[in-house]
Amino acid sequence: MTIDTDDDILGLTTIGRIVGQTLKAMIEHAKVGMTTLELDDFGRRFLEKYGAMSSPMLTYQFPGTTCISINEEAAHGIPSDRVMQAGDMVNIDVSAELDGYVADTGGSFVLPPASADKLRLCHATKLALNTAISKVKADQPLNVIGKAIQKVAKQKGYKIIKNLCSHGVGRHLHEEPKMIPSYYDPRDKRRLVEGMVITIEPFLSTKASQVVEADDGWTLKGPKGNMSAQYEHTMIITKNSPIILTSV
Repeated sequence: MTIDTDDDILGLTTIGRIVGQTLKAMIEHAKVGMTTLELDDFGRRFLEKYGAMSSPMLTYQFPGTTCISINEEAAHGIPSDRVMQAGDMVNIDVSAELDGYVADTGGSFVLPPASADKLRLCHATKLALNTAISKVKADQPLNVIGKAIQKVAKQKGYKIIKNLCSHGVGRHLHEEPKMIPSYYDPRDKRRLVEGMVITIEPFLSTKASQVVEADDGWTLKGPKGNMSAQYEHTMIITKNSPIILTSV
């Protein structure tokens, strides 16, 4: 969507803060021995406290409130009876709707004890997100996002999962501009527009540049032994720095 009124900004700021706080609370609540379904239920109750509803459930009938992906799973992991283990790489993606507005955020973390390799991957992915955010402003090419992410990934020695991307958001979970690549595509001539609402969500990995759908029809996985990380914010494009809606 593109911002039209002050009410749009207020609505997006409100749901952005809620999903950001939900993600933060879920990360703090996660512990070894807990199932991903138990963690998802905590997130559901946190959202319900504010009257917000899960966008994946509303939009796609996703079988969970949040997406929780472990180790070789990159995205869209279904909450289940899988028990989280020490050293697991965990990714949580929270997107929710309130009063007709949607925001989307995500983050990866390692259940202790965390290996240096996994921490480096998390750090590099977060750096890729922050670097891309620093490049976006109205009238810039949309592909500055992928260019920034690609530069960080190359410098840090990681691959980009190319079939997972950023996207427009605001009134619905996935809107125009759709398919914002996390790699540089010089053929992409789209431009950022003042008031545009988008996510930026790089996925960096140790081995995979593509993920495939698991047998459950939802979870997206890399090859055995692959590790990936993702960080995501929803933001409003301005003439200067973007307004980050999901930062807490």
